[in-house]
Formats: sequence, C-alpha cells, structure tokens
Amino acid sequence: MSNKKIVMKQIIKRGSFLTLMFMLLGCLSLYAADDDLNTKQITIKLEKAGTLPGRIGRIGSKYEITNLKIIGEINGTDLKMIREMAGSYYNYGKLSVLDLSEAKIVEGGDCYYDDYYTYNDVIGSHAFENCYSLTSLTLPAGITEIGNEAFKRCWKLTSLTLPAGITSIGYGAFEDCWELTSLTLPAGITEIGSCAFDGCSGLTSLNLPAGITSIGSCAFNRCYGLTSLTLPAGITYIGDAAFDGCSRLTSLNLPVGITKIGGGTFRGCRGLTSLTLPAGITEIGADAFNGCSGLTSLTLPAGITSIGVRAFLGCSGLTSLTLPAGITSIGVRAFLGCSGLTSLNLPAGITSIGEGAFEDCSELTSLTLPAGITEIGDGTFKGCRGLTSLTLPAGITSIGKGAFEDCSELTSLTLPAGITEIGDGTFKGCRGLTSLTLPAGITSIGKGAFEDCWGLTSLTLPAGITEIAPYEFYNCGLTSLTLPAGITSIGSHAFASCSRLTSLTLPAGITWIGDYAFLYCSGLTSLTLPAGITSIGDGTFEGCSGLTSLTLPAGITWIDGEAFRYCSGLTSIYVYAEKVPEIGLYVFEGVDAKKCTLYVPMGTRDDYRLRLSDFGYYFENIVEFDATGIDKTTTSTDVEEVARYSVNGQRLSAPTKGLNIVKYSDGSVKKVAVR
Repeated sequence: MSNKKIVMKQIIKRGSFLTLMFMLLGCLSLYAADDDLNTKQITIKLEKAGTLPGRIGRIGSKYEITNLKIIGEINGTDLKMIREMAGSYYNYGKLSVLDLSEAKIVEGGDCYYDDYYTYNDVIGSHAFENCYSLTSLTLPAGITEIGNEAFKRCWKLTSLTLPAGITSIGYGAFEDCWELTSLTLPAGITEIGSCAFDGCSGLTSLNLPAGITSIGSCAFNRCYGLTSLTLPAGITYIGDAAFDGCSRLTSLNLPVGITKIGGGTFRGCRGLTSLTLPAGITEIGADAFNGCSGLTSLTLPAGITSIGVRAFLGCSGLTSLTLPAGITSIGVRAFLGCSGLTSLNLPAGITSIGEGAFEDCSELTSLTLPAGITEIGDGTFKGCRGLTSLTLPAGITSIGKGAFEDCSELTSLTLPAGITEIGDGTFKGCRGLTSLTLPAGITSIGKGAFEDCWGLTSLTLPAGITEIAPYEFYNCGLTSLTLPAGITSIGSHAFASCSRLTSLTLPAGITWIGDYAFLYCSGLTSLTLPAGITSIGDGTFEGCSGLTSLTLPAGITWIDGEAFRYCSGLTSIYVYAEKVPEIGLYVFEGVDAKKCTLYVPMGTRDDYRLRLSDFGYYFENIVEFDATGIDKTTTSTDVEEVARYSVNGQRLSAPTKGLNIVKYSDGSVKKVAVR
C-alpha cells in the first residue's frame, strides 16, 4: 500500500472520531439547554400575536420550561400554548411561574378552550382553568375583567397580582385554588361573582375594597382557612351560601343596608361565636346559620318576619334567643339540634311553626305557644327531653306525627278541645307522662302514638275512636283500659309488652285483632273475645303468662301460629265453635296440657280430640259443656217441634250431629245432643 493511501485512511479515522466528539458535545449542550429551561427564566418578546408556539419550538420542549416572561401582544393561539405548558389538558407541562406584566391580551387567534377566544384586555372565561403547574402569575396591567372560572382548579397557584384596572370578577374565577393564601383586590371592583373563591381553602384573610356592593352566592364557600374578613359599608347584597363552610371564621361585621341573610349564608361556620345583624334585615333564609355550633349569642333585628327552614339547625352553643315581635313563621327544623337552648320566647304574632322546628332541643324546659297557632307539625318537639311543661293554645286542631316523641320529662299535657287527630308516634317515648286527657272530638290516633309511655297508667279514649292502631300502646304502663263501643279493630302489637295491664274490656263490635297485639301482656288474667272475631293472628297472645282463662267465640275458624304460645298460666279455655277451628304451628306451645282444661260444645269432644297435631295434640283434658246457655226446656208431651237450629242460629232441616236447639209449638226451647 502506498503512503498516500495510508494517510487518507488515518484522516478518515480521525474524521469519524471528530464527528463522534461533535455529537457528544451536541448532546451535552442539549442537556445543558434543557437544564436551563428547568432553572432559569425564559424571556420571549413577541413581535406579533400568535407566534409564541414557533418561538417556543426553537428554544426546546414546551413541557420543560418552568419560568416564562412574555413581552408583547398575545392572542388565543398563544394562550393555548401557555395552557399546554402549564399542565392543562392533563399533560406534563411544568410552567409554574408566568410573568405577563409587559404583555397585552388582544383578540384573534385560535380558540384557547373549547369555543372560547381572547378579547382585548380581558382574562376570558376558563383562560387558565386546570393549569395545574402554575404557582405564580402576574397579569398584564391593562386587564379590566376576569371571566368566569378563569383560574378554576389552579391547585398550586399561591401568588397572583391583580392589576388596578379590574372592575369585575366572574363566577368561579378562583374556584378550587387550594394553595392561594393571599390576594389583594383592586379598588375598582364593585362585586364578587358567585363561587368566585369557592374552595380556596388556603385563603386566610382577604381585604375587600370599599366599592364592593354585592357578594355573590357561594363566593367564599369552603374557604376553610379564612379566619377574618372585613365587609365594606356599601355592601347591600350577600348571596346564598356566601360563607358556607368557613369553619374558622370567628367574627364578622355585617354592614347596614343588607336586608336579607340568604340560604346557607353562614352554614358550617363552626368558629363563629357572635354576630350582630343590622336593623334593615327582614328575612333569615333557609340554612342561614345551619351548623354554627360555636355561636353563643345572636341579636335579631325588629324587622324580621320569618325564619327559614333549618335556619339555626345544629347551633348547639346557642343558649338563648329573643325573637322579635314581627315574626309570623318559623320554618321546618329551624332550631333542630339546638341542644344548649334553655329558653325561647315566641312572640304573639306567630301563626306557623314548621315540622321539627324544635326537635332535639334537649335543654329547653318550658315553652308557651302563642294563640295564633292552629297546628303542631310532625316532630315539632321531638327529642326535647328537658321539656317539663308546655302550654298549647285553644285553636290547635291537629298534632302531627312524633310531635312530642321522646319528651321523656313531660309529665302532663292538656290537649285543647278542637283536636280531632293524634298522629303516628305523637307521644312515643314520653316515659314521664302520667296523665293525659283526650278531648271528645278525637276520632283518630296514629301508629305508636303512646309507645313506650311507661309512666302512663290510665287513659280514657273518646267515643269517636273506631280502631286501635298498630303499636299504639306498645310497652305502655297501662294497668287497665276500657275501649269505647265503636272500636272494630285492634292493630298489630297494639298492646304488646304492656306487662302491667291486668284488665281489658273488648267491645262487642271488634271483628279483627292484629298479629302480636297482646304479646307479653303478662299481667292479663282473663280475656273474652267478642262474637265477631273469626280468626286470631300470629302470636296475638304469646307470652301472656298470667292469663288463666280464655273464651273463644262460636265464629272462630282460624288460629294462627304461636297465638297462645307460652301462656303458661292457662287453666281453662272455652271454645264455643262447634266446627273445630284450624290452627297453625306452636299455637299452644308452653301451655300445661295436664293443668289446662279445654271446654268444647256438647257433642264435639271427639272432633276436637281426634284432630291429631291440633287441639288433641296439646290437651289431655277435653270436656264438653253447654255452649248455648239455655235453661228453659220443654216438659209437655203434647207439643210439637216447629223449628230446629244449630248453636250458631242456622236453621236446620233435619237433626244434625252435635248440639241442636229445638223450638216447640208452646214456645219452649230444648237442647238436644245428636250423636
């Protein structure tokens, strides 16, 4: 090989090496450039709006830039690029610091979010929404407006400078900016939009400029970290739920000019201890102070006419409250759970008290209802365990379900004459109630009305009552009770667990007794079921261990399972039915077969005895008796039979097995056993 060829090969080898070295140096410089993107501020001056994407492409990856300053005009195309760089659209953009102090927003370019475009000097709706990486932002000086949800869910944003020219902030503008700790609002702002700072849980304080006249609904909702807030004098409107969930807010001065506390305005403000409402307020909306458990005192102005539903629900720290004279209505559950409330004066003008209005006001000891009240709603005084006395006005006509449920210290109550109905569970759990007079006009008593009234030993039911509802006297302390003649039915569990009940008179018109109606009435000693009863339900008299005698009517056809189970004291059972009733399982289980005698109509012993697994299974002593009670019999031999009847009064055409009642021509009657 010639020397020339050798030299050429060496040059080629050296060239390859140099190429490789240049490549390595290029990679290192790239890494260095990327490192710069991550650590240093990148400043870009745009000569024309809409050119930012091209400029970023020459610098490096748009996802690596962390600190950016833009000088010049920007439009929708540029803003779209900024949003990508700041982590929107669920990408990996790292832009955290953005300085637009020398930029100007102009109209034009692409839509930056759905169908939204930029406008001159406006931070448009959704402009920076979901820019997860942004921590600091400086806005252009010429901005006049911040649109709806402009910074919504900028979770990491801690610092934001708003220029002086801004006059309005749209709804949800800073919603869910969790890390935003402080913000200065410029003087030109006149209103805070709905949900503007909703969910800004890191915000501890905020100075509102003097020119603000309204605060929108949910404006500071869920601002859990907010401890103080000064409202300027010119505010005339505060929207619903404006401070809902501001649990650390301890005090707030409401300016004169506000006329309404809207729905849920201070709901969940547990740290709020005192509040003075200005004189012009006429209405307290629904849930206005719901959950303000730290509130101990509150002054209501004279002009208030209504208290909304759940207005003071859960205000457990409130011990007393004076309601102004002009109030006419108290909403549903208005004071529910005000467990610290010991006294409350209701003004004379009140005509309506909502359901559950004073429910669980456990420390309230006495209350006088004004004359205009015509009804007591469902659960109005439910759980008022400390209530010992209550005065009801004469005009009341109805008492709702559970109205006095669990008023365990209430010992007596006089019901006005106009009441016609007592609702379900009205006096349930009133264990201290020892006496109660029911007015004559009552025609209906609901389910469980006197359930667990253990102290109630006697009660007179008015004549208009036609039925005993299920659970009406369940676990009651009654010792005796006379049911009025008009009653036709007794509901399930109606007298269950009334262990003190020793005597009970059932009127003749009763045709139905429900399941377990007298379950565990262990003090009951004797019982005669009226003639209209044809069936006995499940467990109706189960556990009536003190029952010694029982009389079943002639029309009985079915006795359901466990009806007389564990009636261990039974010694005699009289059954007037000539046709043996069908019986279910365990009907007489626990009854002493040797001690108890079953009495059946003349001529039916074999029928009762031979029905294995039914009556014959339970009783060894089955004795026939005269079920008719007829003592007058014929003695003449010249008389003729004119008619023949069964013991149930059914006309017979011929002698029929069993006991027959025969009428003769002289008017006499004779009992004849036909075998």
